[in-house]
Amino acid sequence: MDDDALPLEIRIRGLHKAFGEHRVLRGVDLDVRPGEMVAFVGGSGCGKTVLLNHILGKFEAPPGVVRVADHGQDGAPLVDLAELDKMEVDALHTHWGVVFQMNALFSGTVYDNIRLWLEEVRNMTEAGIVPIARRVLAAVALQTDDDFLETDVNELSGGMAKRLAVARALSMDPEMIFYDEPTTGLDPTSAAQIQDLIAATHERAGRENRTTIIITHDKDLLVRLEPRTVMLHEGKIYFDGPFQDFAASKSSIIRPYFDLMPVLHQRRAGLPGRGG
Repeated sequence: MDDDALPLEIRIRGLHKAFGEHRVLRGVDLDVRPGEMVAFVGGSGCGKTVLLNHILGKFEAPPGVVRVADHGQDGAPLVDLAELDKMEVDALHTHWGVVFQMNALFSGTVYDNIRLWLEEVRNMTEAGIVPIARRVLAAVALQTDDDFLETDVNELSGGMAKRLAVARALSMDPEMIFYDEPTTGLDPTSAAQIQDLIAATHERAGRENRTTIIITHDKDLLVRLEPRTVMLHEGKIYFDGPFQDFAASKSSIIRPYFDLMPVLHQRRAGLPGRGG
């Protein structure tokens, strides 16, 4: 079978990106298949976040090709992001969920955060939104009563805010969900709960698993979830394979990074740099 005929969520070929004289990506090739869980890892500044932003269509057309599945069309064919206008990229995003490192919650209430996307994108009314809000809050083990729906997001703990960010992403029933440093800044108990939540939201009863993309330095997350692991190094993919093989590697590039991951994970509690 022709590779182009195989089902894919993402296909990247020859992707380069530079900020001035600083070259971040130096020819990235990557395929992600439907239902995969993939973790992007690598030292600070290696380009993980830049790669994610290219997939999300946040940069102008670069040297190289980024194609993603369009779930708005029958069969979800791959489309070239460089050929789409902003409205077409926004349409792609209605089939995705994104959980940012700092959560990026809107000001207002818990309900406001879930309501806005459903109202603006799906043109839903409160009668349809409230049951969805209760369902996704229950899915992330948050309260579902009216008082909690009306809670100001500034009153939530870090772990609860992260759960709400996941619930908001789930409210659109996405085909693909992206997590940018999902456990950064959380205590060990909350981090373990979020790791389990990522695993749970990856699966969909009676349907093919969601595609899950995770940017992380969290070694515990990798050990717990055992995703396909993609390591970026010097702007290219240095390793791509099962986490067990990554963890067992004696490579002079992988081993020092693997041992340093807990330190890097703690450092990421600050704001991320654009090199990712």
